[in-house]
Amino acid sequence: MTGAILLLICLILIGLSIRSLSIRLLLKGLRQTGTERVLNRLAQGQPQLVVEKTSWAGLERAFLRAGLGRPNEQLGLWLTMWGLGVVLGGLVAGWVGLLVMLVLPLLLLRLYIAWRYQRRIKRMIEQLPQLLDHTVRSLKAGRTLADAVLGGIEITEDPLQEAMGRIRRNVQLGVSLPESAHDFAEFYERDEFRLFALGLKVNHRYGGNASELLENLIKMIREREQAARQLRALTGETRVTAYVLTALPISMIGYFLAVNPAYLMTMWNDGTGRMLLFVALIMQLLGCFTLWRMLRSV
Repeated sequence: MTGAILLLICLILIGLSIRSLSIRLLLKGLRQTGTERVLNRLAQGQPQLVVEKTSWAGLERAFLRAGLGRPNEQLGLWLTMWGLGVVLGGLVAGWVGLLVMLVLPLLLLRLYIAWRYQRRIKRMIEQLPQLLDHTVRSLKAGRTLADAVLGGIEITEDPLQEAMGRIRRNVQLGVSLPESAHDFAEFYERDEFRLFALGLKVNHRYGGNASELLENLIKMIREREQAARQLRALTGETRVTAYVLTALPISMIGYFLAVNPAYLMTMWNDGTGRMLLFVALIMQLLGCFTLWRMLRSV
């Protein structure tokens, strides 16, 4: 009797859980449907951007965001150099050198592209308030929003002018300014650019005081920049510690080579010692990459 009652209670609880899950899924679907309807209304009547889908789309996007141009322009040269490095590593250090030369250039390229992108995007955000300020002054002088934004792009210096040339080209091809700004913001994936694009889209669709909106955006960007500088000052000790930990093994190897080079050459001439040196190199690279990722989150 007790077992039957427990079984009945379990069935009731399972039914209630399934019912609540179904309700949650239904509400989630309704919210997503409502969001899609709003986005469709905002994009109604606007030309849709044509996105090229190629096998190199991700690599090309990373190169363009870093300001390095299209990778297919020098792809043959880079692949040739990479292949020669892999062959040379295999001849000098066997399969270990082959593996290192196969992975190391890709890792260094990834780090270099990320560093170039972060440096470029930082400079672009620093230049954005100047562009917005020029746009606000043009709006108050009586120019339209599109003319004011395009005029601000013309007086802006690189790299922001070069990057926002994407907006100018799309507008010349017949795409509306809000959609062009949205494409630019999604390409560079920054909140400041997304807010700029959202403000243009809302103003284009529903009207309003564009100059006041842009002035608030300028204020927000400058406040975020000030907060980032304060955070950088507060985390200076952590960053210095990471730099020291990164440079310490390299400094030790340089010291051994300068004082007692035979110590490392003995390891290099031995098969086991050579393998240990390559393992230490790989661990050093992984440690540097980990510290770099940690510093990005600070």
